[in-house]
Amino acid sequence: QVQLVESGGGSVQAGGSLRLSCQASGSAYRYNSGCMGWFRQAQGKEREGVAAINTYGSTRYADSVKGRFTISKDNAKNTLYLEMNSLKPEDTAMYYCAAGNHYSSCPLSEPTYGYWGQGTQVTASS
Repeated sequence: QVQLVESGGGSVQAGGSLRLSCQASGSAYRYNSGCMGWFRQAQGKEREGVAAINTYGSTRYADSVKGRFTISKDNAKNTLYLEMNSLKPEDTAMYYCAAGNHYSSCPLSEPTYGYWGQGTQVTASS
């Protein structure tokens, strides 16, 4: 079992930055052995994958955030991060942390991930 708690959301002006954190607890083996990802869901829209990282640090990003967002993790602290720069109004959403099985290239699809956090709201206003 893995428990995930997100933090760091907030409201910023377009062009601003935020750093999200996801603290994992429970099975350390599970956390360090699988894919970790960030998803988001805007009001009235389906949840979509934003970024993912595997055990070895290989990353994957949605086209809409490439060059602006950076996913990273600190295994010693069991913490996943999402650095978000140059935020746009269309980035406004609830952001969720997720943990799942290992892949050489972590998918940005929900079925890959069996554990989810409660979410943290990000709002970028123009």
